[in-house]
Amino acid sequence: MFWGATLAILRKDLRAEFRTKEVFNSALVFALLVIVIFSLAFEPSAEQAKDLSGGLLWIAFAFSAVLALSRTFAREIPNDCMLGLQLAPISPAAVYAGKLLGNMIFLSLLQLALLPLFAVFYNLRLWERGGWLVLVVLLGSWGLAAVGTSFAAVSTSVRLRELMLPVLLFPVEIPLILSLVQATTYIIQGGEAMADAWIWLRFCFGFDVIFTIVSAFLFEYVLEA
Repeated sequence: MFWGATLAILRKDLRAEFRTKEVFNSALVFALLVIVIFSLAFEPSAEQAKDLSGGLLWIAFAFSAVLALSRTFAREIPNDCMLGLQLAPISPAAVYAGKLLGNMIFLSLLQLALLPLFAVFYNLRLWERGGWLVLVVLLGSWGLAAVGTSFAAVSTSVRLRELMLPVLLFPVEIPLILSLVQATTYIIQGGEAMADAWIWLRFCFGFDVIFTIVSAFLFEYVLEA
C-alpha cells in the first residue's frame, strides 16, 4: 500500500511535468543565466576555474532548485487537491516519498543538463571525473529535495510562498551546500584532493539520510498544518 501510493503520486507528478515542462524549463533557463552571468563577470583562468567551480555550480543549482521546489504542491491547490491528499486513506509518509522522488528526478535531470554547459563556459574537462560528479549531483538533489519537499508543503498555504520557501530552506541546507561545494571543488581538482572529496561526500550522505527520515516522520503534522 505504501509503495503503491508513492508510485501513484510519482507517476502523476512526472506525467504532469513532462506534459508541460513548466518547472524544468524555467529552472534550467534560470540556472543557465546565473552561470553565464558569473562567466562574464569573473572570466577566471583555468586554475581559478577549478578553485571556484564548486561554489559557482552550487549557487546556480541551489537557486534553480528553489524555483523548482516551490512548484511541488502548487498543482495540488486548484480544485482542493491538497485536501484530497490529506483525506486519502494513505500514509502521509507515502505522499512525502512520492513528492521527494519526483523532486529528486527533476533536480538531477536539471543539474546533469547544466554540467556540460558549465564545462564549456569555464573550459573544464568534467567528463574525466563524470562518475564522481554524477554521485555529487545525486546526493545534492536528494538533500535539497528531502528538506525542500517538506518546506514546500509548509509554504503552500502562505500567500508569498515563492519568497517564504528560500527563507525556510537555506538556513537548514547551508551545511549540505557547503559540503557539496567542497566535494565538487576537490573532485574537479583531482589528484590528492580526491581523499578530501570522499570525506565531504560521506557527510552529504549522512545529511540526506537523517533529514529524509525526520521529514518523513514529521510530514503527517506538516499536512495537518
